Amino acid sequence: MPLIERTSMYRGDSLYEPRPAEITAVEKLTADENLYTIRLDGGGPLGHDPGQFVQVSLVGIGECPISICSSPTRLEHFQLCIRRAGEVTEHIHRLDAGDTVGIRGPLGHGFQVHELHGKDVLIVAGGLGIAPVRSLIQYILDERSRFGAFHLLYGARSPAEMLFQTDVIRWRENKDVNFHTTVDRPDEQWRGHTGVVTTLFQELPKLDPHETMAIIVGPPVMFKFVVLEVLGRRIPQKNVYCSLERRMKCGVGKCGHCQANNVYVCLEGPVFRYGELKALREAIG
Repeated sequence: MPLIERTSMYRGDSLYEPRPAEITAVEKLTADENLYTIRLDGGGPLGHDPGQFVQVSLVGIGECPISICSSPTRLEHFQLCIRRAGEVTEHIHRLDAGDTVGIRGPLGHGFQVHELHGKDVLIVAGGLGIAPVRSLIQYILDERSRFGAFHLLYGARSPAEMLFQTDVIRWRENKDVNFHTTVDRPDEQWRGHTGVVTTLFQELPKLDPHETMAIIVGPPVMFKFVVLEVLGRRIPQKNVYCSLERRMKCGVGKCGHCQANNVYVCLEGPVFRYGELKALREAIG
């Protein structure tokens, strides 16, 4: 028996059969990350929840799991932020608008947004973690009347590695979100906050712990320190969610790369309540 039981999220043949999709735009975000806007062959929405992922495939090359970084409210297309990190992603980085990829999914379990409705939301993102949680950020901003106060803290290693800089400017100017950024290693032009992402907690107002839902997405080393900050503000463990990107490969629980104890992150995650992860010593370090 798995430690965490989930209801299947898979629809029809999406578990194994890739669907052809066209890249309609490519935007260079950093030296290593590109943002791909993608449209399924024949049109229509992907049908995902914020926090889910897809398998992106190239014929004769292979496939890799990539988090969806756009909201399901954006019906005409979806977006993927892809870091150059291996053979498949290296080939994807050679593609341009008009090229075709295979899309399998959506896969995994994302954020149950209905549980966030009517609540204050605190999102803490570190590094590439801003990519999978961007889908939820967009959803909250698109459906703003469904939520209470919205706090967003984002930390990057350096200004050059800060993703979605156009969005960052918009979020700073948006009165509907209490948004703060920080970098570990500033450059000569940086005029913002410097330090790890937990230092941004000083920018938060007093939170109502039982009305606040906290979402944490980032590298494993970040989790335990952010969790301490969140629990220190008396937010219950059941109100704390973590999204893991743990060495996922096949996306369907067959290869075992993402296994933590007897839990497959690709099947039962990547989004978990913090209370579910406490028993998984391998999950967040």
